[in-house]
Amino acid sequence: MNETVLQYWNRAKQYWNKYTRTQKITLIATVAILVLTVTLVSYNLSKTQYSVAYRDLQPSDAAAIKQYLDGAKIPYRISADGKVIEVPTKEATNVKLDVESQGLNKNGSIGYSAFRDSSAFGTTDAEFQIKHLDALQGEIQQLINANESVLSSKVLITLPEQSVFLPKNGVREQASAAVVVKLKPGYRPDQQQIDTLYRSVAHSVPNLTLDNITISDQNGDELPYSKSGSSQLNTANAVTQQFQIQKAFEQDIQKKVMTILGGVLGTDKVIPMVMSTMNFDQKKSNQQLVTPVVDNQGIAISMQEISKSYTSDSGSAAGGVAGTGDTDVPGYPGSTGSGKTTSEEVQKTVNSEINRITNEIVSSPYTVTDLTISVGVEPPDTNDPTTLTQQTKDAIQRILVNVVTAALANSGRTFTADELTSKVIVFDHNFAQKDVAGATNKTNWLLYGGGALALLLAGATGYAISRRRRKAQLAMEEAAAAAATKVEFPTIDFDNVTNENQARKQLETLAKRKPEDFVNLLRTWLVDE
Repeated sequence: MNETVLQYWNRAKQYWNKYTRTQKITLIATVAILVLTVTLVSYNLSKTQYSVAYRDLQPSDAAAIKQYLDGAKIPYRISADGKVIEVPTKEATNVKLDVESQGLNKNGSIGYSAFRDSSAFGTTDAEFQIKHLDALQGEIQQLINANESVLSSKVLITLPEQSVFLPKNGVREQASAAVVVKLKPGYRPDQQQIDTLYRSVAHSVPNLTLDNITISDQNGDELPYSKSGSSQLNTANAVTQQFQIQKAFEQDIQKKVMTILGGVLGTDKVIPMVMSTMNFDQKKSNQQLVTPVVDNQGIAISMQEISKSYTSDSGSAAGGVAGTGDTDVPGYPGSTGSGKTTSEEVQKTVNSEINRITNEIVSSPYTVTDLTISVGVEPPDTNDPTTLTQQTKDAIQRILVNVVTAALANSGRTFTADELTSKVIVFDHNFAQKDVAGATNKTNWLLYGGGALALLLAGATGYAISRRRRKAQLAMEEAAAAAATKVEFPTIDFDNVTNENQARKQLETLAKRKPEDFVNLLRTWLVDE
C-alpha cells in the first residue's frame, strides 16, 4: 500500500517538476480562484435572502404578525425597535396576502371589524358605547393613514351624551374631534390636502362641524382649515404662495432681460438682477351707470300732445279814455271796444328709454407697485473698459426702461421719465472668472503626462513582444542545434559489475534520478538489438 502511494507521489512529483516557476504560480492561482468562486457561489445559493415585508408597524400589529409567522413556521427577522419585519424573499408575497386576508395589520386601530370577531351577548350599553367609539376612532385613523404623506395618526372623538330630554338652553351639545398625524420625513401636505382631512373627519362623525375639529402634526404645529371662521388663518401658506408668485415674476423678467441682452452681447457677458414690490390686496367695486341710448336723448317710447284754442266775443261796449279814470293806471291801454278774445294752450309729454349699466369689478389678485432692474455688463475686451461704449449703455438703458414701464402699467401710479430711468442701473465691470491660464496649463500638463504614459506603455509592450519573439527564436535555434548534434546516451559498465543485483540497482538509480536518460537508454538497446 505504501509502495503504491509512493509511486503515485513520485509520478505526481515528476509531473509537477516539468512545469516552470511561472506555470506553477499560474496553476496554483487558478485553482485557488476556482475554489474561492465555487465556495462563494455555493454560500450565496444556500443563504436565505430576506426582504422587508412590513415597516413602521405599531406594537400591536407587530405582535399579531409575529404570532402568525410563528404559527406558520416561517423564518423572520425583526428590527431592534420592533417596527420592521423581514421574511424570506420567496415567501414575502404569500405572507403579505395572508396577513391582509386575516386583518392582522390594522395600523394600531381596531375598526368595526372588532364587532365581527366578538359577540354582543351579555354586553351592557356602556360597554357597547365604548367599543363603538373605539371602532369609530379606529376607522377614522385608518382613513387618515391611507394618505401618502401620513405615517401614523391618533384620533380622539368626544360624543355628546344621548338624552331623551331637551337641554335647558335648547341647544344640544356637539361632537368634537382631536387628531394628531405623524407625517413622513420630507412630506408636507398642502392646504388642499389639509382641508380634505378636515372634511373626512367631519363626514365620519354625526353632528361634527369643522369648527370643532383640531388637527396637528407630531411637532405640535396646528394644521388649520383654510375656511375656518376663527382668527387663526393659514398665514404661512398665504405668505409662501405670495413669495412664490413674486419670485416667479422676478425670474420671468430676469429671463426676458437675459434673452434680449444675452443674444446681442453674449450670455456670459450679462448678469441681471431684478427686485420687485407687489401688492396682493384684492379689491371689489360696483358701478351703476345711466346713459342715453341715442344722441344723448334716448328713444321715445311714448308721447302725448294736447292743444287747446279759445275765442270769445264780449260785445261792443264803449270804453273810456286810457289812463284818465280815478282807478285807472296811468299809461295802461284802455279798451278798444271790439269785444273779441283769443287764447291757445299746448301740452306735450315724451317718455324716453335710457341705458342702466351695473358693473361688478374684481381687481387682479396682485399688482406690481415697484420694479428695479440692475444689469452688469462686461466689456467685449476685458482688458479695455472703453470697448463698452456709452452709446451701447444708453441703448441697454432704454430697453430696460421699456420693460419697467410695461411692468408698472397697472400699478395705479403715473411715473415720470426721470423716475423710470432711476429704476434702471447699468454698470460695466470685469466679471470674476476662473483662472483660465492655470486651467489651460493644468490641462496641457495632463495631456503631456497622458501622452508620455501612452508612449511608455507602447514602448513596454513593444519591448515585451520583441523579447518574446527573440526568446522563441533562441529556443528554435537551440532545438535545431540539439537535433543536429548526436545524442549521447548514458551507459552502464556491465563488465565491471560482478552480479545482476548491482546492475539492477544501477538501473533503478538511473530511472529514479534521470528518467529521460533511462528511457533513451532503453530505446538505444532496442535499436541495437
